[in-house]
Amino acid sequence: LMQIDTPRALYEHPDNIFVAGFIGSPSMNFFDATLVKEEGNLFVDVGDFRLPVPADRMAAYSGYIGQKVVFGIRPENIHSPQFAPPNINAAPLQANIEVVELLGHELHVYLSSGTHDFVAIIDVRAQPSVGSKAALVANMDNMHLFDKNTEQAIR
Repeated sequence: LMQIDTPRALYEHPDNIFVAGFIGSPSMNFFDATLVKEEGNLFVDVGDFRLPVPADRMAAYSGYIGQKVVFGIRPENIHSPQFAPPNINAAPLQANIEVVELLGHELHVYLSSGTHDFVAIIDVRAQPSVGSKAALVANMDNMHLFDKNTEQAIR
């Protein structure tokens, strides 16, 4: 038994990588990363792209600057920029579109970026095409960071 809580709390605030990956379909995307500080800002550097950490999380993560971490983001928190929710901490990223699955009300887009494969659930109006490069944004308000060694959530 890893964590006891309501289904919503398990989904939104997993205590570790196992719970984060177990709850939700498709499961959370995980990236090996390094937390870096540059000009007073924190970034999650996954090698293929660098994403800014929201200001309200900087204090919680500051003890991990320069360390290897695991960055987690759920597929529904990666958006086509033109259909992203308003007022989010949107971090741009690019990836190659490998597969697109239309599920009626949403698209599951399977992506690759250098050494990383991941999934985005995007608005059907985006009309991505296989083989093209997608410009996307990650909603960093809903990012997760895990200790690389213990696999516990960093909060």
